[in-house]
Order: sequence, then C-alpha cells, then structure tokens
Amino acid sequence: MSAVGPRTIVRAASLFDGERHRPASAGPTDIAVEAGRIVAIAPADASRAADVEAAFVMPGLTEAHAHIFLDGGELDFAVRTEYLKADFDTMVTTARANVARTAAAGVTLIRDAGDRYGVNDRIRAELGEDPSVGVRLRSPGLGVKRPKRYGGFMARDIGEGVDPSTTIEAMVEAVDDVKVILTGIIDFDAGGVKGAPQFSAEELATIVAVAHRAGKKTFAHCSGLDGLEVAVEAGIDSIEHGFFMTRTILEGMAEKGIAWVPTFSPVHFQWARPELAGWSEATIGNLRRILDGHLEHVAIADRLGVNLVAGSDAGSPGVPHGTGLVDEIFHFLDAGLAMTAALTAATSRPRRLWGCEGGRILVGAPAELVAYAASPFDDPATLRRAATPIAVGRETRPGA
Repeated sequence: MSAVGPRTIVRAASLFDGERHRPASAGPTDIAVEAGRIVAIAPADASRAADVEAAFVMPGLTEAHAHIFLDGGELDFAVRTEYLKADFDTMVTTARANVARTAAAGVTLIRDAGDRYGVNDRIRAELGEDPSVGVRLRSPGLGVKRPKRYGGFMARDIGEGVDPSTTIEAMVEAVDDVKVILTGIIDFDAGGVKGAPQFSAEELATIVAVAHRAGKKTFAHCSGLDGLEVAVEAGIDSIEHGFFMTRTILEGMAEKGIAWVPTFSPVHFQWARPELAGWSEATIGNLRRILDGHLEHVAIADRLGVNLVAGSDAGSPGVPHGTGLVDEIFHFLDAGLAMTAALTAATSRPRRLWGCEGGRILVGAPAELVAYAASPFDDPATLRRAATPIAVGRETRPGA
C-alpha cells in the first residue's frame, strides 16, 4: 500500500470501472484523487509522472454474505462446535483476522449475515473508527427466526403465530439490513431442504414493510421451492443461497427486482472434500446434482436480468474469508457469465442495491481502488493472486 500526497494520480494500464472494461489496447487511464474521492478520469498524460502505476485497477470487491466471527479455514467440525462456546474477545480476535484476510483479497465492503454474539456490531464500530483499514462492514446484528428452528447462532426468536412487527420495529434502527431465516438447511443425504418455511408470505411481507419504512433492506436465508415461493411473493430484497431454484421463481425475481446471492462455495466444498463429513457415494451424487442445477439457474438468472450478487458465506466450513469471495466469482464464470458480469456482481451491483457509495470508478465516487499485476480479463487466475489496495486517503463515513 502506497502513501501518497493530497492529489494523487493513479495510472491504470487497463481497468474495470464497476460496469465496463477498458482494455490495455485502449491506452492507459489517469484517475485523479483528492480527499479520498475521484475528481477526474482521463487518458493518461504522458507529460507527467503518475503517483501510482498499475497494470490493472478496479473498485474494491464486495463480499455480500459472510459470518465475520467464524473461521472458514477450520475444518474440524468438533472444534467448530466448541468454538461457539468461546468468549467474546476470542471471537473478536478471530473476526479481526478475517477482516485482514478479506482485505488481502481486494475486498473493501463486507455484508455480515448475522451472529448472536454481537461480534459483527463490534467490528463494524471498529472499522468505522479506523478507515485506514480500508474495509467497512454492514451488520444485521441478529437476524430473526422461529423458535426451535434453524439459525440459533445468528438470529433471535419470534414466537410462533406472533406478529413480527414489534420485534422488527425494536431492532431496525440499530442494523444496516434485516436478516430473516426463512428456511432450514439442506439435507444432503436426502437431497432436499429440511422443514417448511419459518414464516408465511404474509408474515414475511410484514417484516419487509417494517424494514422498508425504516429505510432498511431485507435478505433471507432461503432454499427449496416452498421457501423461494414465499420469498418472492413477500417481496424480499435478496434471496441468499437459493438452492433448488426454478426458472419460474427467477422470472418472478426479475420482475420484482429481487437479488440473488447464490453462495456456491459451502456446497462446493462439501462436494470437493466429502471425506471430512463422511459422505456416501449417493450423497456425493446429490451434492453434484445440486451444484449443477445451481450453475444452470445462475446462467438463466443472468439471461433474465436477475440481480446476481457475489457472496461466499465465508466462515462456513471450507470457505475462508477473502479467498471464498474470489472462489464465488469463479463459480459465476463456471456458470457461463462473462468476466464483466461476474465482476459487476462483486463490485457495483451490491452497493447500488444497498444504497451504498463505491463500487465504481467515476468522478465523485469514493476512491476505494485495488490494483493487480495483470488483468483478469486476460488471465482470470490474477484474481487469486494478491490484490494491492491503493491508499489515496480515505474519508471517515458513518455506516456503509
């Protein structure tokens, strides 16, 4: 990371501006930055030296689904279970290390997906107080769920049959987003989702309406046809995971502008390392079919214009923070998306949907820029190599 003066010229041989690719064949570009914001973009001025030169520049990546308090690199399930009994300071230490790993992968904004311990709120506060870290975090605090249903480590209970309005109204001012646990987890042995949806379409629509009145977005842990139908009918802002997707559901999502964060990575890891969980050959086959169906439907979503967003579920077993998000971009590429589409899903689109600044290289935008030694449009593997944040002075901005 380079320390530079009050006005900085970043010269990019090629760049991705958050929506469009400018290749090296079009000539280098000078990006002028003052007080942490981009003030001019123009063809490079050969008469003056740049303060920073890079082969490829793009906006910092956005990790749209992560659990910052969990270590995705820990593969021992017994150790992971015991960790949930750790003290708060231990969890905060783990989260700080995860932030560092995330930053090293070129990520500048993380949306946490919930934890019952308050680690996400602590990290949000710390990062807000120290913008030099170069990463910000959105926190939903605790999500919401029904009693005795999946999601206890990341959500609070709303009693069965209880109107969710009171709970949402009490929590909504303190969170950046409202997280709903709508369905259970996938039963890989059976190849389906466990249990019925936790909320009806009417109940979920109430949650969405209360959140929207407070200016907050909503996102739902959701897989399986029953849950997906509820989520679309209720108008949730974003469906997370979304396994067992259908074209009909995608058409409804496109019509309503509902985003999809497919989170390939946790299921892909289960398929790639079946020995860790002791999966049978039949279960491995289920995992492969689930992944293949996901690839197919992400391709359909792209064609239909669904708002695809990259998020890895970092913190899940085998999904380390930082590298997990890069893996997710490659899953999008494997689904047939162009590099431009995959990077848009990981830079400008989530920020636009959330009403955040950044994710673009344009005049007036915050200069959250990362550099690479080569262009991923020429060599996608570049994304797996170290990203270099460009330190051009950052503003302290509340929230994200």
